[in-house]
Amino acid sequence: MTTILLRGGRVHTFADPDATAMAITDGIISWIGGEHAVQMAGEPDHVVHLDGALVAPGFVDAHVHTTDAGLALTGLDLGPATSLGDCLHRISAAAAGLGPRALLWGHGWDETAWPENRPPTRSEIDYAVGSRPTYLSRVDVHSALISTALLDGAPAGSDLSDLHPTLPQKRGAHHQVRNLAKSLLTPERRAAAQRAFLDSCAAAGIVEIHECAAGDGPGRQDLRALLDLGAAISVRGYLAAAVSDPQEAAELLRTTGAVALAGDLSVDGAIGSRTASLSHPYSDDENNCGTRYLSDDELTEHLWACAVAGIQPGFHAIGDDGVSAVGRALRRATSRLGDNGSVVMAGCVPRIEHAEMADEEAIAAFAATGTVACVQPMFDAAWGGVDGMYARRLGRDRAVLMNPFAALASAGVALALSSDAPVTAASPWAAVQAAVHHRTAGSGLSPRAAFTAHTRGGHRAAGRTDRGIGTITVGAPAHLAVFITGELVRPAANPLVARWSTDPRSRVPLLPDLTPGATLPTTIATIAGGRVVYDTGLFHGVPAAAAG
Repeated sequence: MTTILLRGGRVHTFADPDATAMAITDGIISWIGGEHAVQMAGEPDHVVHLDGALVAPGFVDAHVHTTDAGLALTGLDLGPATSLGDCLHRISAAAAGLGPRALLWGHGWDETAWPENRPPTRSEIDYAVGSRPTYLSRVDVHSALISTALLDGAPAGSDLSDLHPTLPQKRGAHHQVRNLAKSLLTPERRAAAQRAFLDSCAAAGIVEIHECAAGDGPGRQDLRALLDLGAAISVRGYLAAAVSDPQEAAELLRTTGAVALAGDLSVDGAIGSRTASLSHPYSDDENNCGTRYLSDDELTEHLWACAVAGIQPGFHAIGDDGVSAVGRALRRATSRLGDNGSVVMAGCVPRIEHAEMADEEAIAAFAATGTVACVQPMFDAAWGGVDGMYARRLGRDRAVLMNPFAALASAGVALALSSDAPVTAASPWAAVQAAVHHRTAGSGLSPRAAFTAHTRGGHRAAGRTDRGIGTITVGAPAHLAVFITGELVRPAANPLVARWSTDPRSRVPLLPDLTPGATLPTTIATIAGGRVVYDTGLFHGVPAAAAG
């Protein structure tokens, strides 16, 4: 057995909120306490002096796209573009640094923030990149700009009739050009992108990610490559493949390495690209209600088949029509399962990704079926409020109802936080802060609830309720991160959802200051399953696997 003693810090634990030290033995938390009692940890093999640093449960990012997020880190980032001209200048500069036929992959443009309020046309892209095949995803990754040179590489006989000759590609056309661009990635470039993102996650205090892979052939290949990479942090694969047969569901998991048929199994698209399915038209596109990709019957069949097979099901749904369809399907599938249907369905831990326009009826269906909502607070931070992108697309009345975190939590719906990287950055403390300081008053979470949703909530979303997982508790796996932070504060309760006391006598552990403008914590070490996977020097001299 190998034991590491961490001492002289602050430990975020309900077991002893005043704890300053803890021990890890063979990857399991073996002792928690104060400096006066460190002898109770036994004779450690290694001692790490924390110098006042905070030890907290490691984060789980419950919805990411690793290859795309890595390509955004290693390739062209169009997020900072401030205008149409600036965007085209960045594209041209990036193209100039590549070979004449090398793939240019970029991400993050958002025309709603530009004075021109329009994206580049195909001809403008062609002028900027020349002969280079080019794929440039919008910030929401539900539409993309392409160059004509990308289409020149399409296999002979490809049907390109659905592609728009000028505007960004959406819906099925987007999936078509995305797969074409990914087919041009070399295995080395894909692996480098994946490693870049995984390393950035470890550096942010993230111990596990839930990879949301496409269900088609290229998506399965991408997932397989990721799972074979041997990541230091935990990677759980979610495959977006709809089924109607329990045996087919089981076979998909066996052949792909996925753990669930969920993630980005899309009911609809996104608000920014005007493809989220709405019950009433977009305010800035009065003839458009978005797109439904799956019918109510298909949703119900998928939920039923997965539940019978004992496999976790789930969907991506954003617009009110899409989200409500998931709620109805959950009720119908549960009824079809028989007298014990509620227990069977809840036991599979269904998930809904985003649920941005969930109404009371849909929320009640999620609560009744044990469905976990995986939400993205940085969406609200980026596009919420009375003058944000949501308000322009939907009108203020609908926009202020977006991302109802408090309503979900108060109804008893378990929450997991995520970034949906590369849509937003995998920056967990920023996500926790955004969940607390929602841009619509009354829709945010308490600091404790937000932090729990980004730690223990992610494990719950994966269907794991093992003893203490996602917390610092004796006997729990050592999934931890160490942070430099300022003074800790007692978290305030949200009166709409609080089921606990903030009285000092209630022994609630303190958290960093999450008020807007406060300096957020900096990660100095991350431990996943007892292994040190990121370290700025704190564990110098300690073998990476010493505690595991």
